[in-house]
Amino acid sequence: MTDLKTVIADLTAESEQIDRMVADLDAAGWSLPTAAPGWTIADQVAHLAFIYKLAGTAASDAAGFQALVEGAAGDFDGAVNAALNLYPRESPRDLYESWRADRTMGIDALAAFPEDGAVPWLVNPLPPAILACAGIMETFAHGQDIADALGIRLERTDRLVHLVGFAILTRDFGYQARGLTPPAEEFRYEITLPSGQAFDFGPADAAQRVSGPAEDFCLLVTRRRNRADLAVTASGAEADRWLDIAQAYRGPAGEGRAPGQFASNGDGRP
Repeated sequence: MTDLKTVIADLTAESEQIDRMVADLDAAGWSLPTAAPGWTIADQVAHLAFIYKLAGTAASDAAGFQALVEGAAGDFDGAVNAALNLYPRESPRDLYESWRADRTMGIDALAAFPEDGAVPWLVNPLPPAILACAGIMETFAHGQDIADALGIRLERTDRLVHLVGFAILTRDFGYQARGLTPPAEEFRYEITLPSGQAFDFGPADAAQRVSGPAEDFCLLVTRRRNRADLAVTASGAEADRWLDIAQAYRGPAGEGRAPGQFASNGDGRP
């Protein structure tokens, strides 16, 4: 997918977007509701802090990681939600500092892990670069929720290539979340990065094809926009079905977003 040094640098840059959005918020700002039902901006940041803490612990303290997750068997989502209570959401400054500390710890631990090793994780051990790509996915998704609540249009760069690649790697999650059998057939992906550079993956002669701009593709696989509002297209019945169920994370899909839920920014795209 990419070398560890590059993905760590890009994960750091993506996470710093969170800092810029929330650093100067007052208590009312932290309490703003987001598109995720029942979650405020503070909840989003607390969730991200815990995810970075979990990754950092996995990369630096295997026994400590096991202790963090052993109570989550069969209900990881419930355990993640319970972990929100570890963060002082009623105190914005304390929450902000906790986020920055956990983010730094997580990134530093992944950066120090042997690149050819495997970090213990929730289902299977993962190479540290892949786990860092998962961190970019989480940061993109929850950062988008924060940006939507604040009415901010985030700048997207070719750093999205890591999330595109991660979503391709985890293509089958959408099927698994719905109890469906993933197809054996490979897909062809033809994705255009924000710079205009092409990112193509999969057999050139594949019958099942997905194409579109990287930002839209990432919004689709994180379920932060409805397919109807995105310029992602499919050729082939199975690829078309996948666009309806795509998700780059394990577990329940969640409600997703409704068509037209977010206003256009003036260029015809949400």
